[in-house]
Amino acid sequence: MPTQARTDEIHPGRLLLPGLCFVVMTLAVLQTMVVPIIGTIGTQLGVSTTAAGWVLTANLLAAVVATPVIGRLADLHGKRPVLIAVLVLVLLGSLLAAVTESLPLLLAGRVLQGLSYALFPISLALLRDEMPPRRLVGSMAILSGTLGAGGGFGLVLTGVLTADGADYHRVFWLTVAFVAAAIALVWFGVPARARTGTGSVDWWGAILLAGALVLLFLALTQGRSWGWGSIPTVLCAVGGIAVLACWWIFENRIAAPLVAPRMLTHGPLLATSVATLFVGIGMFVNFLACSYFVQTPREVAGYGFGADVLSASVVYLLPGAAVGVVAATLSGGLIRRFGPRPVLIGGGAIGIVGFIQFALFHDTTWQVILASSIVNVFVSLAFASIPNLLMAEVSPADTGVANSVNSIVRTVGTSIASAVLTTMLATYTIASTSVPREIVYTAAFLVGALACAIATLSAFAIRVPRATRSTLTAASTVGGDSEQAKARASAGERILAEDC
Repeated sequence: MPTQARTDEIHPGRLLLPGLCFVVMTLAVLQTMVVPIIGTIGTQLGVSTTAAGWVLTANLLAAVVATPVIGRLADLHGKRPVLIAVLVLVLLGSLLAAVTESLPLLLAGRVLQGLSYALFPISLALLRDEMPPRRLVGSMAILSGTLGAGGGFGLVLTGVLTADGADYHRVFWLTVAFVAAAIALVWFGVPARARTGTGSVDWWGAILLAGALVLLFLALTQGRSWGWGSIPTVLCAVGGIAVLACWWIFENRIAAPLVAPRMLTHGPLLATSVATLFVGIGMFVNFLACSYFVQTPREVAGYGFGADVLSASVVYLLPGAAVGVVAATLSGGLIRRFGPRPVLIGGGAIGIVGFIQFALFHDTTWQVILASSIVNVFVSLAFASIPNLLMAEVSPADTGVANSVNSIVRTVGTSIASAVLTTMLATYTIASTSVPREIVYTAAFLVGALACAIATLSAFAIRVPRATRSTLTAASTVGGDSEQAKARASAGERILAEDC
């Protein structure tokens, strides 16, 4: 039996990495597919665009509330059973959204779909448990890059399915198929392991954190419709900050917090979170600004290409998404050779170039496709690097929660980008029209370049300890079947846990 267990550890099943990549692709598709069809949903359900906007808001609120708790449950009760349970709940939500004609039931379905945000951190933790050291860096890079590229594919699929105002239910039926396939791949591809975690969930900490995040997200996502200076927006923002302060005090006073405060204040972890925040901003600026820009009628605005949703997706977004997949595939080798920090720095520099080109040159189709593709390279390299940086700073027991916190930070970044961009587009319009001025898009692309610059500067602030560098080098060069390499890796992780 010990021999068999060791063999399983060294040679994970062939379906493990492809299956987890498909799970993460499903998550990315669920995140972005609804974005372009909010107006269509409102029209077909006979509700206002503001009411239909809760299809996004409900999903995000469920994500920020559930992700850290699910991450902790996975650490305690095993990744595979928790992963399957989350996928089953997401499948039920997708089915509900696909069959209902009621906005409240659609929102309920989107709440269940919001649990899918926890799939990414659990998948990363599974790779750390199952992959031999020599394959771990590359596997995590591919998995993380899939998240960035999958968002683009989600927008493309939406364009194909809802061309010419087709029924939006098609989108949710496709998510049903995606989630069902993901369940099958996890069931057969992820090995069952005995429960090894000990302890319990800090439910009071979870309740306080959920309350704080809900209030802050309401202020962020509803500020445009309520008014940024309105009483509800201000109360939500102030209340969220107050509850977050209470949560911080509480977590510092208990022995087993849901999220150890050191995960948020430890220098390298803090810098990694800052980088994640601005990578999320850059990713969504690219997706949304590019999609809206190319659909603008040139005869009215003097810019844009008058593309429909299908053309915007297939012609302008699909090439960038494909380039992102290639970059994700290559990122593992780059990280093994140069390390995650240099790759993140290099990716940030590439993103700056892409956004500046977008801001200055966007008069022809090829210029837009090229700029979007360059930015997608940045997103894939950044998403591949960040989990490897995070892994170097936390022990295996904290992997699920640490990646869950990082996922929330990324969600905050995408929400900030969405809220700010949509507000700018609705506020600064050409006289007597609802068409945004070209300067708004130029400013958005420059903000994307600034986000890349901040992510790059954050990477410079990350100092990977010498113990970690030697551990990763030994794991990559000696191989996964070396007990000496594994011993060095364990020792390095203990040093890092104590250092944190």
